[in-house]
Amino acid sequence: MKLKIDQVADALYLALADADIVESEEVASGIIVDYDADQRIVGIELLHLSKRAPDLDVGRLLYETVPALPSQ
Repeated sequence: MKLKIDQVADALYLALADADIVESEEVASGIIVDYDADQRIVGIELLHLSKRAPDLDVGRLLYETVPALPSQ
């Protein structure tokens, strides 16, 4: 997984896989989902990032993994 913030384009791209993009769909205004040949999501792009998250500090991004629940 890779996160890319392009301050010039004012966009964020979350790459979920390293596959070729064969189709893109704008699922909401400025939110684009990219798919591979098997219709799996390989990336998500958010346009107009500064308007969506005006207080975002791109120098301070956190990565957090939520622990799995124990099996019952």
